[in-house]
Amino acid sequence: MQLQLTTSALALIAPFFALTKCHPLGLPPHALNYSYSSTLSMNQILAIAPKSSTCEGAPYPQQCRTAEQALPHIVGSFQKYGVNSAAEQATLIAIMAFETGDFKYNVNVVPGTPGQGTRNMQSASYNMKYAMSIPSLSAELASVMTGPQGLDNPNGIRDLLTSDDDLDFGSAAWYLKTQCGPAVGQNLASGGLAAWQAYITGCVQTTPTEERQAYYERAMKALGAA
Repeated sequence: MQLQLTTSALALIAPFFALTKCHPLGLPPHALNYSYSSTLSMNQILAIAPKSSTCEGAPYPQQCRTAEQALPHIVGSFQKYGVNSAAEQATLIAIMAFETGDFKYNVNVVPGTPGQGTRNMQSASYNMKYAMSIPSLSAELASVMTGPQGLDNPNGIRDLLTSDDDLDFGSAAWYLKTQCGPAVGQNLASGGLAAWQAYITGCVQTTPTEERQAYYERAMKALGAA
């Protein structure tokens, strides 16, 4: 599914930010939750993404983050977007680890799809929508959103996000809480393979392969949600 803009994207930025600034995170009402607490540890991240112990030998060292480096940004994203249940957290860590080869990448290298990236490897259209939800990016975003749909420079939009680790690791939580609908998160929170499969097929819009499931199962076990 691609984000479609029917008028000039640049003309839409100002009113969009005017709306999102009514809440400092630019979140819809169902995403607000301030009861967050976390005991997430580096060892739990390593249990899910064992190759994230080091960036030595990484094909693109500037893209790579270790579990230790990733941890505070992952925790921060859960706090920001209200990802409170262990099962939801496990789901998001699993998809980020799977999509990035244990945090080795934050850009689609093969086949090199323009604009695709961040730690959940979301498409260019969702990266634009994510960037538009972040008030602090408004000035920079206006300079890179070109063309009638704002996507003539998709890599420029993506790079605004991947250059900031908080934003880079925040995309998976943003996507779950703003693009999937509240029922998806509620079902994930209750745990269970069927809820995860529904998230992968219905919201991420891809296939729940055995390799994806292995990451999910490791994550659920590591976070005590299995």
